[in-house]
Amino acid sequence: MMQPVKAKKHLGQHFLTDTFRAQKIVEDFIQVLPAHTAVLEIGPGTGVLTQHLLNRVPYTGLDIDAESITYLKQHFEAHANAFILQDVLTYTFNHANQYGVIGNFPYNISSPIMFKVLEYRNTIPVVVGMFQKEVAQRIAEKPGSKTYGILSVLLQAYYNIEYLYTVHENAFSPPPKVKSAVIRLVRKPQPEVQCAFEPFKTLVKTCFNQRRKTIRNSIKALHWTGDTSLALFGKRPEQLSVKDFETLCLLVFPQ
Repeated sequence: MMQPVKAKKHLGQHFLTDTFRAQKIVEDFIQVLPAHTAVLEIGPGTGVLTQHLLNRVPYTGLDIDAESITYLKQHFEAHANAFILQDVLTYTFNHANQYGVIGNFPYNISSPIMFKVLEYRNTIPVVVGMFQKEVAQRIAEKPGSKTYGILSVLLQAYYNIEYLYTVHENAFSPPPKVKSAVIRLVRKPQPEVQCAFEPFKTLVKTCFNQRRKTIRNSIKALHWTGDTSLALFGKRPEQLSVKDFETLCLLVFPQ
């Protein structure tokens, strides 16, 4: 008899137990997944999402928890080779393939996962993930809000983002102390920005790391000495749209 997997606090594990919600998450993922796209599930845990993905898509599950991997290999014996013991943050995506990414993401590494998605944005057309509600809101936020930040700008430059729904604490075991939310990212046909990614990321991070300063003052850290008379330079980073950051990037880092 298989023993249930114990949630581990140091891994930020909160296993989704709401089977209706799990099926809904998968359907909201599948309906926008391009045909013949491989699927990578991050942190399959006890397989509540996994059961709705197997036999429908080319599937791989990555988990850092050896106990979870052992459980999944036994529980889904016909698909045992699909489960890999590895940290997604060290995983290398094959650029020749396209991957849809799904998961009840560990909250303690959800932001690094999103930076990983950005690194492989040309390889990842769709992401559907469970996040801490505040992080989900931040990613989907529009300019003008205090929660609008680095991930908001960088992800929205390349993906259309939908906040799908809030998920109550009681949908998990053990229940987290915060509410959760599911968001969906679908890659834009063309990036919203034409500047190269690395200078764009550098600019956005520099501005938001000094978010109380105006752009005019924050970009001094980049040693740029050009004309700062444009109105954009008198604003703070949360007031700038993705296109505004593109304009700045092309000024500060001529392509």
